[in-house]
Amino acid sequence: MRAITINKPSSLDTLSVIESPEPTPGHGEIVVQWRASSLNYHDYLVAIGMIPVVDGRIPLSDGAGDVVAIGEGVTKWKVGDKVMSAFFPNWIEGKVNKSKTLALFGDTVDGCAADKSCIGQDSVSRMPDGYSYAEAATLPCAALTAWRALIVEGNLQAGDTVLVEGTGGMSVFALQIAKAAGAYVYATTSCDDKIDQLKKLGADTIINYKTDPKWGSTIHKLSNGGVDHVLDIGGSTTLNHSIDAAKVGGHISLIGILGGFTAEMMLPKIFGKHIRMTGLSVGSVEMQNAMVKAINISGLRPIIDRSFAFQELGTAFRYQETGKHFGKIVIEY
Repeated sequence: MRAITINKPSSLDTLSVIESPEPTPGHGEIVVQWRASSLNYHDYLVAIGMIPVVDGRIPLSDGAGDVVAIGEGVTKWKVGDKVMSAFFPNWIEGKVNKSKTLALFGDTVDGCAADKSCIGQDSVSRMPDGYSYAEAATLPCAALTAWRALIVEGNLQAGDTVLVEGTGGMSVFALQIAKAAGAYVYATTSCDDKIDQLKKLGADTIINYKTDPKWGSTIHKLSNGGVDHVLDIGGSTTLNHSIDAAKVGGHISLIGILGGFTAEMMLPKIFGKHIRMTGLSVGSVEMQNAMVKAINISGLRPIIDRSFAFQELGTAFRYQETGKHFGKIVIEY
């Protein structure tokens, strides 16, 4: 079977397509034939070596495909079932702890950039009804992160206000989930060309953060005292704006590092506004199953910007580098 590997020194130029042995399932394991994957910023950092992995690691955390073989003791799945990967294959349910997050698909263990993978029967969830493989492959990282931030950690209620930043995959999912739950959504973008796309998805108020250098304060004023939920993706470049935008008693989900790995902040603003800040990375299989149930009811469909072929992974990452995409970039096998 085909697989793509990260090779030292890690870069987009050293990604290699290799021939690898077909996997055989052990007790409690299944073999999934991947049909599609999608790109996340974490995958990009792995590919360029910013997140170091062992030589020969198979990247990509997100995948959707078919169960093609089952091992002894498998009771949850049968051949032909359509499934999605889990970002943390050992975080099945319950509260997070270190042991549950040591295994990370496409990072500390091999990921979905292969025709087939052998994984535990508990480490996948069912695809939403009527979804294509490409649509399902967008969900395990970006959508679940947005779901956890808003629904699990944020306890989003109808009528709440939400701030989403940018137009990458997670932010677009957060906008869609928030609107499906009856929230008022503020969105930011640096590109006027994307304003209409945000409006079509239901964004209520949109700010160009390039032309408004105090966009956090602007959103605080427009929302009459700040928003209930902020999903911060930029770290050093956005966090202080996020704090400005939040209401007294608001919740900020710390999700991304697109603007840098460190940030300086005014601590009095945080405890003066009684802001709750939650650092989070994706979620559990249990959360993913709950999200799929909600998708089946709401009819939410992911926004796919562009699709690339399996062997075009490097080209897809280079497109991701441009920041021109709106929603998700997918790989179809």
